[in-house]
Amino acid sequence: MARSKESLVFVLDVSPSMHPYLHHVSKATAAVLERKLFNHKNDEVGLVLFGMEETDNDLRREVGEAYEGIVSEPITLVDGELVTKLRALPRGCYAGDYVDAIVVATDMIFKKYGDGKKGNKRICLITDAQSPIKEPMEGMSMMEQVEKIAEKMEDHGVKFDAAILRMNEEKRESGSESTEILENLASRTHGEVTTVESPLCLFGALKPRTVTPTTLYRGDMEMTPGARIKVWVYKKAAQERVPSLKVYSDKAPQSDALATHVVKMDTDYKSSDDPTVSIPKAQRAKGYYYGQQLIPVTPDMELSLKFTADKGVKLLGFTEAANIPRHYYMKEPNLFVPEPGNRKASLAISALARALKQTNMVALVRCVWRQGQRNVVMGVLTPNLSFEDGIADSFYFNIVPFAEDIREFGFASFDDRPASQLPSKQQEEATDLLVQMLDLSPSDSVESLQPEKTSNPVLQRFYHFLYLKSLNPDALVPQLDETLKKVIEPDFSSEHIEKLQGLCSQFTLVNVQKTKNSTKFWKDRIEAAAKDDDAEAKPDVDTSGSGLSFDSFATRQVEEVGSLNPVQDFQTLLARRDSDEWVGKAIQGMKKIIIDLLDSSYKGNTYDKALTCLAALRSGCVMQEESKEFNDFFRVLADKCQGKRLSDFWDAVIQRKLTLISKGEVSDSDVTEEAALAFLTSRTVKEEPTTAEEAEEIDEMDALLGEAV
Repeated sequence: MARSKESLVFVLDVSPSMHPYLHHVSKATAAVLERKLFNHKNDEVGLVLFGMEETDNDLRREVGEAYEGIVSEPITLVDGELVTKLRALPRGCYAGDYVDAIVVATDMIFKKYGDGKKGNKRICLITDAQSPIKEPMEGMSMMEQVEKIAEKMEDHGVKFDAAILRMNEEKRESGSESTEILENLASRTHGEVTTVESPLCLFGALKPRTVTPTTLYRGDMEMTPGARIKVWVYKKAAQERVPSLKVYSDKAPQSDALATHVVKMDTDYKSSDDPTVSIPKAQRAKGYYYGQQLIPVTPDMELSLKFTADKGVKLLGFTEAANIPRHYYMKEPNLFVPEPGNRKASLAISALARALKQTNMVALVRCVWRQGQRNVVMGVLTPNLSFEDGIADSFYFNIVPFAEDIREFGFASFDDRPASQLPSKQQEEATDLLVQMLDLSPSDSVESLQPEKTSNPVLQRFYHFLYLKSLNPDALVPQLDETLKKVIEPDFSSEHIEKLQGLCSQFTLVNVQKTKNSTKFWKDRIEAAAKDDDAEAKPDVDTSGSGLSFDSFATRQVEEVGSLNPVQDFQTLLARRDSDEWVGKAIQGMKKIIIDLLDSSYKGNTYDKALTCLAALRSGCVMQEESKEFNDFFRVLADKCQGKRLSDFWDAVIQRKLTLISKGEVSDSDVTEEAALAFLTSRTVKEEPTTAEEAEEIDEMDALLGEAV
């Protein structure tokens, strides 16, 4: 029997006590075979039903007595016919003995595959363990009989799994003896006994097949140049994805039994100057864009650019566990275990793990899993202590990001918000009730949606659709099973709905009318007055049929910092997330507005607006960590104010204590806090005599602005 092939025998209890749950058992077992039909079509499956009115099994025919009420289906390649039988399980009439049923299933495997441990052979029992067990043979206790069965199963490499249904309170309090028998049998054969307390858990308890763990790495973990520990690395969890679709051709004649229906795809490169000319491979080269320039890279150069490293795991150091937040973990976790059978490696790993646990530390390691691997991963080892005999201490390994992998997002604090924008006590209590209501692990019941007992509804629906499509080419995509729907749709009771309504009542939405700020700049006042006159002369009615009106222009999306409401436009552009260019565009636009306000100032009439814009620019640059942009502009602005004309503005800047952004505010700033405070005092305004040309220019400006005003 090939290692990649599995033989599975379902042993199903159809006794009267199981009747309320047989439709769940039917769907769950059929779902397992539907997945095997797609992914493991060479697997073999058998079926044993106990608690039946009739009897049909080989042991009954051979022995002549016992093994009554047991019906068996031979072990064959998985096919749709067996799926159909599972979809319509019969109802039994008598209480069945699951020990006899296990013996029948074991006999089927022994006869099919003979002696030896080769291959993956598994028995899966589903029962509520409520039916009585027959007395064993004379001179033997029940546990001795189970030990004998387990010994034979172990000799033949048969694994035993069991799912015990406990879907009501009465059954949860009974059947302890049966549970002990099944757990003993499972432990001897390296199997697992799962207690199923809901139909959803049954889907997760039935594994499509036993996945044989394979090592990701076998070798040394280098502690120091002279100290190494032999370790094996396994994947702890790996996401199972929906299978990808393959291109299929139906052009081959149906009579051709050897047709593969494979579609071969060829790519042809054409010249941009002449699309009829093909470019041969020798004349093609790859390249990278460097700005607007395309840099060609030859295959030899591309090969030399690829980083390669020697296989190995190297310890870099230790740090406190709090320094590695949970959201830094990337990809799937792995498990570091000592080399099996290596006592020194087990002692070394155990000592290291327990020392890190006591000090609340983690280890930082550098890993290259294969020789010549083109990428190096950095990760942390978190101790995983074992408290069971025969299981060694180990480490969980999680990949952590480099600086280029981290994404930081700055959010404004609630500390400086007014009371009207902070949650009230009633709102906090309503959200507390929401958290308590959706608690998956309340103290008085079993945890819901446990990962090891929750099946992926997307995969189940996908494989069920393929099965239906194989029976009927015109089959439609089925609805998600009601049992699996509980994974994605919470089941709310009337009490829950009442609490949700209370939550909604605490967060009502109010339509707030935006009020326009009064303009301060004389030019803006003139433009606003002219628009008001036009609005009175021409009503806001769209007669062209184009859908344009004054209101549609007033509510347009902000694309630049305007002179009417520069601070509001600046903040709106910083808040936009549809492109990375808006932050730079907002900063440059605000700089231009400040310079324009100062250049067009008459006797300081624009200083207040310029100061407000400067303060907003500084606050925005701190939030976006653009300290260099602001500091460079602020130095230029200080040089510009070194004269009599803008001295009053610089005095206002000093009074407002607006200065350079320091390291205390933005970590990448090159200005210390002391230097930022000293910058204002060091920039004293020089009193320069007013020349005749300047006096004449000022007089002309006074006259011009006086006439305009």
